[in-house]
Formats: sequence, structure tokens, C-alpha cells
Amino acid sequence: MESRITELEIKISYTEDLVDELNRIVFRQQQQIDLLAKEIRALREQAQSAQSHEQGNLRDELPPHY
Repeated sequence: MESRITELEIKISYTEDLVDELNRIVFRQQQQIDLLAKEIRALREQAQSAQSHEQGNLRDELPPHY
């Protein structure tokens, strides 16, 4: 009976270590997801401002022969 309890304690210890490691991994992945989402928003805003800026400039520019 005592050996079974010892085995269970060992398994619980390994399980706790695994859960802690998985929590750290999930935390790091969430940080990466947040960073990537922020970069996507910045790129989307940059593309929209560049697109609106280019449209205005093309209409205002004169061809080179003028």
C-alpha cells in the first residue's frame, strides 16, 4: 500500500511540473499573439494611410511633359 502511495505522489509531482511548464508556454504564446496582433494593426494602419496618400498624390501630379 505504501508503495502505491509513493508512486502516486511521484506521478502527482511530475504532473504538477508539467502543468507549470505548460502554463509558462501558454503565457509566452499569449504574449507573442498580443505582439503579432499589435503589429498587424500597425501594418494595416500604415497600408491604409499609404493608400490614401498615394491616391491624393496621383491626382495632383502633372505628367513629366508639362
